Amino acid sequence: MKIYNTLTRKKEEFVPIDENEIKIYVCGPTVYNYFHIGNARPFVVFDTLRKYLEYRGNNVKFVQNFTDVDDKIINKAREEGVSAGEVSEKYIKEYYKDAAALNVKKASVHPKVTETMDDIIQFVGDLIKKGYAYEVDGDVYYSTRKFKDYGKLSKQNIEDLESGARIEIGEKKQDPLDFALWKARKTDDEIAWESPWGMGRPGWHIECSAMSKKFLGETIDIHAGGQDLAFPHHENEIAQSEAHNGKAFANYWMHNGYITIDNEKMSKSKGNFFTVRDILATYSGEVMRFFLLSGHYRNPINFSDTLMEQAKNGLARMQNAKANLKHLMETGADLMTDSEKESVVNFKKYRQEFINSMEDDLNTADAITAVFELITSINTTVKDGASKEFAKQASNMLTELTSVLGLLQEETDDSVDSEIQALVDQRQEARKNKDFGRADEIRDILKAKGIVLKDTPQGVQIIKE
Repeated sequence: MKIYNTLTRKKEEFVPIDENEIKIYVCGPTVYNYFHIGNARPFVVFDTLRKYLEYRGNNVKFVQNFTDVDDKIINKAREEGVSAGEVSEKYIKEYYKDAAALNVKKASVHPKVTETMDDIIQFVGDLIKKGYAYEVDGDVYYSTRKFKDYGKLSKQNIEDLESGARIEIGEKKQDPLDFALWKARKTDDEIAWESPWGMGRPGWHIECSAMSKKFLGETIDIHAGGQDLAFPHHENEIAQSEAHNGKAFANYWMHNGYITIDNEKMSKSKGNFFTVRDILATYSGEVMRFFLLSGHYRNPINFSDTLMEQAKNGLARMQNAKANLKHLMETGADLMTDSEKESVVNFKKYRQEFINSMEDDLNTADAITAVFELITSINTTVKDGASKEFAKQASNMLTELTSVLGLLQEETDDSVDSEIQALVDQRQEARKNKDFGRADEIRDILKAKGIVLKDTPQGVQIIKE
């Protein structure tokens, strides 16, 4: 497999540290609200990476954190008159609901900052001992200039960073480029922990360094997240972890591109800010997942009603293929024909096209194309009916590939109530008596109820829209 490594700015062959376990760390949400469509992209993209690696027979340890200590959480708690813990626990539960709707698998470990505090404090203390950090009145800062490779991920040099750096009011750091590892408590109602430097809480960047080390070790295979995290978050993680551990932090860095809304940057002030929960009121989670995977993960994508409708239609094509095959498995002939056997042999070609696409830097767009080519081949074969065995093998191949993409996972209820079934039977009787006017009338009544009838050589197929 080839992966584009942000660190080297080129595609590289992916070689895991331990062939028995691939270690991946993906930055998770700050849990103070429902996560938005921009957050959803890395969750879906790197869940797909994990699914693909597991599909290829790998054991993957996948860690995604919850940042449950943050200024935004503290502010939300003050606004709502509750504790910071109540805010974070509420939105962790809501995260799981929306992630499940997107068919995002739970991580091997979902560490929380509040449950990793001893490790974080130890990590900060070690950096002070090693000369990479210093304490001022309860705050602890990282000495950025002490780390000679600072800027290697984002390809920025110290001089360029220095020109735009400044010390904010209230900060006591020695250099504008330094960043906080530990923040002293400012008010009595602020959530805080005891530390060698007084009551306080960790800075944002140190959390991931400590959690990654605790659950995955000092060097991991892949660190991933949104493009916006490359600097300063991931750059600072590298500085902290490599200064602390004395070795490479991650061998491969993967970053997904931005999402725009109707070709504009998402912003609450512009009124174009959409949470996944908002979008789920109109579209299913699978439609959203299809949309997020329909472009290459490193390219920017634009979210719009038009593109979501296209995703809905694309997914519907897959769903219809699955439904048709299910119908044929129940009503088809018993023995495969020679042409069906030949078609089954050709399935391997589409599987290989799918694998080739995914091996090429997780090219889900081309992988989806391979699935549609498979569907076209299946539809051509079953145009005039098919055997149960062919339908079963075709369905198995379709399920195999779409499962890697996290699609066609929703179980559809094909049952219909007695009223609908009676109308279907009446239409069949009308067709039998060549009363096509009545048959068309019943078809329109059913369509208004969200039921579409498809006449096949094996009988009528009932499809719920």
